[in-house]
Amino acid sequence: MNNALLKQSIRIYAEASFSRSRGPGGQNVNKVNSKVTLKLRLNELAGLSETELERVKLLLENRITGSGEIVISSDEERSQRINLERAYYRMEALIAAAAKFPKRRKPTKPGKAAKERRLNEKRQQGQKKAERAAIFD
Repeated sequence: MNNALLKQSIRIYAEASFSRSRGPGGQNVNKVNSKVTLKLRLNELAGLSETELERVKLLLENRITGSGEIVISSDEERSQRINLERAYYRMEALIAAAAKFPKRRKPTKPGKAAKERRLNEKRQQGQKKAERAAIFD
């Protein structure tokens, strides 16, 4: 995955639309379009290999619309510019995280000290239980 190309591709192909935000802000809320909605068609996305793109489609299938777009909204701030930057950042992070393949687990075995600790604990537990046992003459 080429992060720089992915970032540039998102900035070029994402369609931003603005609307009035919700929440507190007084008169500002009623007259400023500070909410940002980003739409990105996955088919136009560059910087991902075919397998990475398939992985993104599989992992983000609940966020993808019927027309093959990912939609993200941001309205946390009063500033349109800050909301736009946050939406771009969230889009980049979402796609990068979905495209990343998990590391393969390397099977390991317990070391010598771990085996010895386990056996000592077993001996102590057995000794504790043996001391509880009733002694009959």
